[in-house]
Amino acid sequence: MSAPNGPRRPYRPSRPPAVEPTLREELRRHTVRVVGPPVALVTLMWVVEIVDLLIPLRLDAFGIRPRQLDGLWGVLTAPFLHLGFAHLIANSGAFLVLGVLVGLVSGRFWTVFAGVTVLGGLGTWLIGDSGSVHVGASGVVYGFAAFALAYGFTARRFGPALAALIVLVLYGGLAVGVLPVNPFVSWQGHLSGAVAGVVVGVLLARRARAHRPDYPPT
Repeated sequence: MSAPNGPRRPYRPSRPPAVEPTLREELRRHTVRVVGPPVALVTLMWVVEIVDLLIPLRLDAFGIRPRQLDGLWGVLTAPFLHLGFAHLIANSGAFLVLGVLVGLVSGRFWTVFAGVTVLGGLGTWLIGDSGSVHVGASGVVYGFAAFALAYGFTARRFGPALAALIVLVLYGGLAVGVLPVNPFVSWQGHLSGAVAGVVVGVLLARRARAHRPDYPPT
């Protein structure tokens, strides 16, 4: 006896089962998220310095010019401008190490970078010497170091606290840079960046603690 001829269902291939990402894939993605942003920014700094060398555009003139309205643009551009490759090399290593550390302990690299850049830059614009031009990423480096310390000791977690101790041991000597001892160094930029890092670090640490059930609100 033959089967009745009914309407045939359209063929739908079965979907393959969802594959959970492996530990290696997760580690790779996390590494890209943490290491990628600082590397990208340092690469941009090098590109800008090379362009400034090959095409004499006097880009350093676009740094922070204290208390001049047209010098406010330097708040955003100063971290990417340097007085030669020696200046850039001096900032690149610390920027990479501390930038990765900031992303690792907080997961908020771009927030920290933006906060330190803007707040630190505005502070430099307010207290810098009249007629001076401030360039370089050292203010952001000081901000990263201060953020790691403030966040580490305010978040009350082992990982950030350990990172703060590492920064204190490796970069404790940066404290001299906030003193007006060298007329060729922007101590105002260092000091403003450090203050900005403390402010951002405390704010983000308190926010992180407020979202953790094991700590009561303060």
